[in-house]
Amino acid sequence: IIGTRSAVFVPLPRLAMIVVDEEHDPSFKQQNGWHYSARDLAIQRARLENIPIVLGSATPSLESLCNAQKGRYRHLQLRQRATSADLPVMTIVPLRRENLQGGISTTLLTACKETLEAGNQVLLFLNRRGYAPAVLCHDCGHVVQCPRCSAPMTWHRRQERLRCHHCGHESRWPQACPACHSTALITAGQGTEQLEEVLRQRFPQTPIWRIDRDALHDRDALATAVADIRQNRAAILVGTQMLAKGHHFPAVTLVGIINTDQGLFSADFRAPERLLQTVVQVAGRAGREERPGQVLLQTHLPEHPLLQSLSRGDYRPPAEALLNERQAAGLPPFAALTLLRAEAHQRHRVDTFLSAACQCVPPALVEISGPLPSLMERRAGFERAELWIQAPNRTQMQKALNLWLPQLGGLSSARHVRWTLDVDPLLIT
Repeated sequence: IIGTRSAVFVPLPRLAMIVVDEEHDPSFKQQNGWHYSARDLAIQRARLENIPIVLGSATPSLESLCNAQKGRYRHLQLRQRATSADLPVMTIVPLRRENLQGGISTTLLTACKETLEAGNQVLLFLNRRGYAPAVLCHDCGHVVQCPRCSAPMTWHRRQERLRCHHCGHESRWPQACPACHSTALITAGQGTEQLEEVLRQRFPQTPIWRIDRDALHDRDALATAVADIRQNRAAILVGTQMLAKGHHFPAVTLVGIINTDQGLFSADFRAPERLLQTVVQVAGRAGREERPGQVLLQTHLPEHPLLQSLSRGDYRPPAEALLNERQAAGLPPFAALTLLRAEAHQRHRVDTFLSAACQCVPPALVEISGPLPSLMERRAGFERAELWIQAPNRTQMQKALNLWLPQLGGLSSARHVRWTLDVDPLLIT
């Protein structure tokens, strides 16, 4: 049986082994409705059926690395790539005082030119769809926001539409700034659409493919694009997370990470881990055949310890450094974390419910923070906030949840909000 996360529930009378490929991938966690982790359920099923389970990944989650360090897991490491090719060389490209063209440095442009002249392919990674992630007023600085979310609207130039990537709301380019009525509106930042435009101007004779959800609307379109890429030699691939893993492009010898700093300043404590995993996975597309590969990491923070460690090409040292930071901060996997999220059209209803929920928590078992506004305080017209519940271990957390959960549903304020419990949350949104 080969399947996605729902495959973990398939009844098999003689199940002998389970393999979870790319075990670090957040998509194994169901984010809507019932919040379950297919990876963790697979581990539990293997334990109950007394069969082996393999968690495969070139970039294991920090939880799995921690379990390996404690001897709960056996850690088997592959010492070479599947094709026996050398690992690509990673180089940090400082962007300070650089004259960028669509977010691309002179160093990266020169490397692209040399790679294409050699008959090889270039992959440029930017995890932002659209033309620009924000539209702002050049006079007063007002940023055009989604009316239903606390997030800026993304400009999609080809469709000539502003679009919210969180709720799907769309609108036209505003005639004037809603704050000061100036007509001096400009875009800020780069998306894959703008990156493609700049590259077509610089390399007009070179085939360029943009691989993202806007350019490719279904799996068939992606499969067709991948087949076309493999049939061409010199070409440029521009893409988002869709290009990060699972594809084999034999002619790609240069990978450029356009905005490496994107994951360094998030309020989500897992963001540096995801950045590390993404960069290593994208870098793995370079030099997979006989020709050597190189990876250029563009950054305004060339001295950042995570990037310095990452540039040496080994995933484990920076991952272990992140583990040490988590341990010092008392964060998972060295503690158990649960989020109680609530949303309603009126913020006072959310605060009333979460405040009442606080009073029900067994204080001797867990530590509570909140109510706290969510990172995105408003989404699709709903005001959002949350409680952070932390315990020293899962056993203590489970005891607290068993006592707490029956009381939550009985709260009168619960009838006026939508609420969910997310145990071991992967995304803080």
